[in-house]
Amino acid sequence: MKQNLKTTKFFAPAKVNLTLHVIGQRKDGLHLLDSLVTFPKIGDTLSFLNSKQHHLSIISNETIDIPTDNKNLILKAAGIINNKYSRRILLKKIIPVAAGIGGGSADAAATIRDAISLGYKVSHQDIVKLGADVLACLESQPLRMTGIGDHLNLIGLWPRDGYIVLVNPRVPLATKEVFAALEQKNNNPMPSRLPIFSSFKELVHFVRRHRNDLEETAIKLEPIIKKVLSEICKNKNCLVSRMSGSGPTCFGLFENYTKAHSAKLRLMKDFPNWWVVSSKLTVNKSELSPFNLL
Repeated sequence: MKQNLKTTKFFAPAKVNLTLHVIGQRKDGLHLLDSLVTFPKIGDTLSFLNSKQHHLSIISNETIDIPTDNKNLILKAAGIINNKYSRRILLKKIIPVAAGIGGGSADAAATIRDAISLGYKVSHQDIVKLGADVLACLESQPLRMTGIGDHLNLIGLWPRDGYIVLVNPRVPLATKEVFAALEQKNNNPMPSRLPIFSSFKELVHFVRRHRNDLEETAIKLEPIIKKVLSEICKNKNCLVSRMSGSGPTCFGLFENYTKAHSAKLRLMKDFPNWWVVSSKLTVNKSELSPFNLL
């Protein structure tokens, strides 16, 4: 194992489902998905320091209590690694809880990336036990998720321009509740072969023609989601908007920084209690690497 005597810091970007088709349900109750996913430059940061035992501290502006015991996916992830892996972890929480953008999974994935950077091995099977989204968050690059979310296909050609605005009305919505209330569980998948996303315009065109099959159900559970989508679309520069994952977080796609930033400022002004952020559509892979702090 590598000896790491410095604090190592990882960025854990949010997971945004640009499309989410629910195409079936297994006998064990898990749903089959077909989803186009990206990871914007918005997320939590985790710092890791050597310790005699696992310990988690959290800095957050969220009003919802976040567990710091083994109920937290970070410590669950740490627990599946070799018992010699022991870290003191500081989480700076930016992503809201139960937001439909994979915050907990992203944090767990960052923990696994820390362990891997130290030379530990983590099995695919153990990662899936943490939740299928953790696998996707380990990649944190544009991909297509199928199966229960455990089958991943990275997308080679992806536009590096384009911006996203994420809006969460600060109303938590549990994924299990949304799937439990979903009536239509057998919908059409995306095309077997995705188009070549050679430009942001092509990507927007594709997202417009597809959907999030959980959106209608989530709106029934939390009607404010409809208001969020409506407010994002009020901006004439918004090219397309959808709910991400099981909600309630919604997104709008914009051509450039100026247009996205303008929309963000207007939403922050009109809805000061909402969580509103904007960023590049996709984080650079180099920004996922660990870096050491003195």
